[in-house]
Formats: sequence, C-alpha cells, structure tokens
Amino acid sequence: MKKLLIAVAAAAALTGCKTKEPLFYHGEYSEVVYNYFKADEKDISEQISSLEQIIQQASGKSKPVAPGVHAHLGMLYFESGNSELGVQHFETEKSLFPESAQYIDFLLNSAKGS
Repeated sequence: MKKLLIAVAAAAALTGCKTKEPLFYHGEYSEVVYNYFKADEKDISEQISSLEQIIQQASGKSKPVAPGVHAHLGMLYFESGNSELGVQHFETEKSLFPESAQYIDFLLNSAKGS
C-alpha cells in the first residue's frame, strides 16, 4: 500500500512539471544579437542570413517569429545599404507587434534621416 501511495504521488508530481511550449520561435536569435554587439565574429551579411533562416524555420514550424527579429533584420539591411528591405522588415515588425509601432517609427525616421 505504501508503494502505491508513493507511485501515485510521484506520478502526480511529474504531471505537474510539464513545461509549456514557447509562444514564439526564437531559434538562434540571442546568438545573432550577441554577435552583432561583439562585432568581430560574423559580418552583417552572415547575421542577415542567420535572421532570414530563423524566419524560415519559424514558418516551417508554423510558429510566429519572436518579437524583434524583423526589426533587427531591418536595421541590418539599413546598415548594409539596402533601405528598401530595411523598411519592409520594420513594417513587418509593426504589423506583427503593433505595440512596437512608436519605436519602429522612431527607427524608421532615424534610418531615413541618416
């Protein structure tokens, strides 16, 4: 009887430990951000490629991309001289995360002004 109670208690405890699956797909986004600030491991084109890959992987997993990925990609495109794609990704970030609109508009105005 004692073994049965221990087994039931253990089963109850283990079912309560189930973790939730993340809402957004992040992939290696934190590594890309780290490399951006470190600025000596990967050049901008490699960072752009990594972020594009994260977006494709998220789509393949039918998960929404994490907040900031499109904004970061837009910033990298502006830095590389491709302002058209920069604007496109900033606008995508705004449409996916409307709460970021004011900040993205600030970034757009700053990028267009420079």
